[in-house]
Amino acid sequence: MTEFTFANETWCALDAPGPNEALPHVQHALLASDACILCISPAPDEAVLAAPYLRVIEASGTPCILFINRMDEPRGRLRDVIAALQDYADHALLLRQIPIREGDRIVGSCDLISERAWQYREGQTSALIAIPESTAEREHEARTELLEHLSEFDDWLLEELIEDREPASDALYAISSRVLRENKIIPVLIGAASHGNGMMRLMKALRHEAPPVSALRQRLARAGAVDEGRLTAVSFHAYHRQNIGKTVLVRALNEGLRQGASLGGSSLGAVQDPANGRSNSAVIPAPGDVFAAVKSDHLPVPSLLTSDATVMPPEWTEPPTPMLERILVPGSERDENKLSETLAKLSETDRGLIVLQEEGTGAQLVRAQGPVHLRDLCRTLADVFHIDVTDRTPSPIYRETIAKSSDVHYRHRKQTGGAGQFADVKLNIHPNARGQGFTFNETVKGGVVPRNYIPAVEAGAREAMEKGPLGFQVIDVGVTLQDGQHHAVDSSEHAFRTASKMGVRQALSEGATVLMQPIFRCEIHIPSVYSGNLVQIVSALKGQVLGFDRDETAKGWDIFRALVPGSALDDLARALRSATQGIGYFSKAFDHFEELYGKEADAVIKAHETFRAEH
Repeated sequence: MTEFTFANETWCALDAPGPNEALPHVQHALLASDACILCISPAPDEAVLAAPYLRVIEASGTPCILFINRMDEPRGRLRDVIAALQDYADHALLLRQIPIREGDRIVGSCDLISERAWQYREGQTSALIAIPESTAEREHEARTELLEHLSEFDDWLLEELIEDREPASDALYAISSRVLRENKIIPVLIGAASHGNGMMRLMKALRHEAPPVSALRQRLARAGAVDEGRLTAVSFHAYHRQNIGKTVLVRALNEGLRQGASLGGSSLGAVQDPANGRSNSAVIPAPGDVFAAVKSDHLPVPSLLTSDATVMPPEWTEPPTPMLERILVPGSERDENKLSETLAKLSETDRGLIVLQEEGTGAQLVRAQGPVHLRDLCRTLADVFHIDVTDRTPSPIYRETIAKSSDVHYRHRKQTGGAGQFADVKLNIHPNARGQGFTFNETVKGGVVPRNYIPAVEAGAREAMEKGPLGFQVIDVGVTLQDGQHHAVDSSEHAFRTASKMGVRQALSEGATVLMQPIFRCEIHIPSVYSGNLVQIVSALKGQVLGFDRDETAKGWDIFRALVPGSALDDLARALRSATQGIGYFSKAFDHFEELYGKEADAVIKAHETFRAEH
């Protein structure tokens, strides 16, 4: 967050990071912004990098100005850049400026509304010049196109164009301002920020055309189904500081906020200036002000806030599904409990982070947006909470089953001086259909196993399924109690449970055990230009292609469906980042288990044995 002054007015800019992994931060910033500026490259073949941001911006309904930066670097024709970007935007992208060229160099720009030309000057403000003859024809063509698009939203302008009358610049600026505030179009400006070129025009567009904070309040009230008069503020970011704890950045949307006031159903803590961290109980944030709320753990992030309640943010703020899974291992045993508590705190303020526990070990498993997100998490753990961690790739959740039926007769007898233990069972253990899970039946006759002991036999069989001969949970197996014996004095539920468990274990160890690997149904979200690469990627990972459809919610995107082995999900994430320049992402859901044979199965079993020996 940066505060600065322009035209004697105080401005606040929420600068969101560029990598695609930072999309959750972009979503949160949009939730508190009157308007946004999307900075993009002047290279047409890099337009796809803006696709995730255009998708989020349009879903949020935030008025947007698109700024094509680094125009001092000749990378292609401007019209090609706009055409490439339009493939991913439902809103019309309207060029408001065109470049003035001298050979391959861009030396200035021409405003299509005022029809004024400006020549860039290094270290100085741009100089007003006459429109060069070499630019006049292109300027007339681009201006005509701009006016035709604007006339779609204004009947007066349409009539002026039909009557072949030249509309006044002031009227055109007013129309442009209205259609931006109404989020009807996305105007496109150009410049080179590192040289200061185009920045004055950009700031003037924001000053005169961006909507006021009241428009944001109306937009959020509609999205959150909240009465506009009750909507007091919006929380959009939180971070943790040593010796202070959680600090929440809040933007005021209405009157009445100060330290001690009711916000989100509880008293607002210390109010700080986020720029310098100074607290001042006398500060009364006006609508539109951004402040830091200290000791306000009751405020979730992000959320819409009334004086007496917190409201869930709109659905479009839901972050992309994290693709990177890692186990975090603390550097010392004393940090194990601390790590669990700390990750829970961090996940409350970072919706792009999911915290779980690894099956079997209970180790801390995190799902992050990508490598950069994971590094930031580890740095926060070390710098703020003094917890040093290393990470490792989690093991897929394997299972095992049997390939053929077997019968077992097991007698459990134990004499300890007092009451003994006796139970005799004859069991049939057989494979079930895939997905059927564990089943138990009994066919005993004549009371050889009393009815009150049969549940204990089932419990023992279930217990035996918890870990098979290969070291994994056993699935899709049926157990049938066929016969047995009991003793009037020494038999008990414990004895029959033990006999059943040991008998099933014996049968499993003697049977043809099969390793089962998990298969996940993946939905891969990618710009359409990359769809052709995915068949090869999925096939290389021994996955199965199911097909793809156009994404009805995002222009220029496809949803690609495939079945992928659990062991290949990490490789899929890496391949997807590489093939789509970090833009593509996928969600997953467990689908089924299937058999795994040969060298791959042997490698999994050996690795699991090594892991168990070390832990």
